[in-house]
Amino acid sequence: MTANGSKPTALIIGASRGLGLGLVEEYLRRGWNVVGTIRAPGQTRLHAVAERSGGSVEIERLDTTIPDQIAVLAGRLQGRVFDLLFVNAGVANNPKQTIGDTSTEEFVRIMLTNTLGPMRVIEALADLVAPTGIIGVMSSGLGSVADNESGAYETYRASKAALNTLMRSFAARNPARSMVIIAPGWVRTDMGGPNADLAIEDSIPRVVDTITAQTGKSGVRFLDYRGETVRW
Repeated sequence: MTANGSKPTALIIGASRGLGLGLVEEYLRRGWNVVGTIRAPGQTRLHAVAERSGGSVEIERLDTTIPDQIAVLAGRLQGRVFDLLFVNAGVANNPKQTIGDTSTEEFVRIMLTNTLGPMRVIEALADLVAPTGIIGVMSSGLGSVADNESGAYETYRASKAALNTLMRSFAARNPARSMVIIAPGWVRTDMGGPNADLAIEDSIPRVVDTITAQTGKSGVRFLDYRGETVRW
């Protein structure tokens, strides 16, 4: 419960499937209300979750790569207070493609979706988060510069490392805020593929535990799904 006795509310950006949908379902299990966003019109798995949630799940439209849509969503949510803002956005390309082989268009697509879009969302929606709330983003262990000893995923790695860096800059401007950057592990999703180490149910409940543990802690931390620190 929040300080005023109401159910806490999470705003999950990118919740139509995969890790984002898993977050919605996990917060529902923990008694939260959730506002989840989808990118495109039409029925998604989030709609099915909302239908059986008894009103605990709301759905909003947002393509994080379109600034006007971010502004419209901020306007629609004006006056509401959230206990968590979590941005789950990510696309990947061929992991074997080197930066020298990456086209300008592909580089821009990855960086816009994985880095600039999420940070624009945080800049626009942060004021909707309660002072005691948490702001988080879904990053990746591949975003660790210090741990990059195997190469591959070059553009994807760069986009997540850039996201981490910009979150640190945002934290420097907002030092009283509680923020977390999450590396969820290699999870079996559409992006992670069928050979990944973890199922969503292995990762996401521990991700939520890790997020919750940041309550009341100012600054930003880069943590994996087990709550362990990831090297920058």
